[in-house]
Amino acid sequence: MPLSPTASGGVRAAAAMTVLGCSTGATAGLTDYPLYGGQALRYLLAAALLLPLARRGGPLRPRPDRGELARLGLLAATGLFAFNVLLIQALRRTDPAAVGSVVGCTPLLLAVLGPLLARRRPQARLLGAAAVVVAGAAVTQGFGPGDPLGFLLALGTLACEAAFSLLAVDLLPRLGPVRVSAYTTALAVPMFALAGLVVEGRRMLRVPTPGEAAALLYLAVLLTVVAFLLWYTALGRLGPERAGLFAGLIPVTAALSGAALGTGGLHPGELLGSALVGLGVCVGLMIRQKPSSEASLCPETAESPAAR
Repeated sequence: MPLSPTASGGVRAAAAMTVLGCSTGATAGLTDYPLYGGQALRYLLAAALLLPLARRGGPLRPRPDRGELARLGLLAATGLFAFNVLLIQALRRTDPAAVGSVVGCTPLLLAVLGPLLARRRPQARLLGAAAVVVAGAAVTQGFGPGDPLGFLLALGTLACEAAFSLLAVDLLPRLGPVRVSAYTTALAVPMFALAGLVVEGRRMLRVPTPGEAAALLYLAVLLTVVAFLLWYTALGRLGPERAGLFAGLIPVTAALSGAALGTGGLHPGELLGSALVGLGVCVGLMIRQKPSSEASLCPETAESPAAR
């Protein structure tokens, strides 16, 4: 029996956020690798996988017009380039728990900005569900010490995380998740490469260790290719308000993966936070969307591997 669009979108969103939450270990394995050079390699590999997917069946059509190309560039600059740079800088200045608590506010931000950008009033019940998810994420992640600059960098990371979804909403109906992922990933490569040449110079690239190579492969293939396609497909089916609820799974899956790998343990607070996140997500998915906010899949979305 085929899943409904809501259930199908929920499964994809949950899977995407699970991959993202589990990526903390991979990111930690790259702390000694050049920041910009590593990210340039990651997105170059991802683009090499995504562009052939986008070209299957013929040339890249429909091609983005000037307005869409500008939006794609802005999406790559904020959701990919700035997000990674701000996140790393924030983690260098403040506790990871504090950064995670700030970024954990993504569901609430999407629940407010999503409808406002669509010229709709936010749904009170959906805002309540988002608040429950944020509370659960905060309980799971905990709060840590940090300096004011680290907090501001975390706020910038939060804004970029929201931009990753909100800027894509108007692009998905015509271009589809595969092309949006492929174009933004390809556009991010020269951004990181240029920054690497300026900031890191000759230190921009070096042969990675086996552990670093494995981390780069995880971030490029599973996170950038697979999770991007899953997330953008879910975004097209659920809309930013309801899809954003699943961002609360990031600290939950990070904690669970740490316990599974033996790098951390589960505590009562994390279990309570996980329960709150699950409750908020379930309540949010049960809320019926207004007709004007329902997203329809375009043919490109239906044909993508992530939509099968």
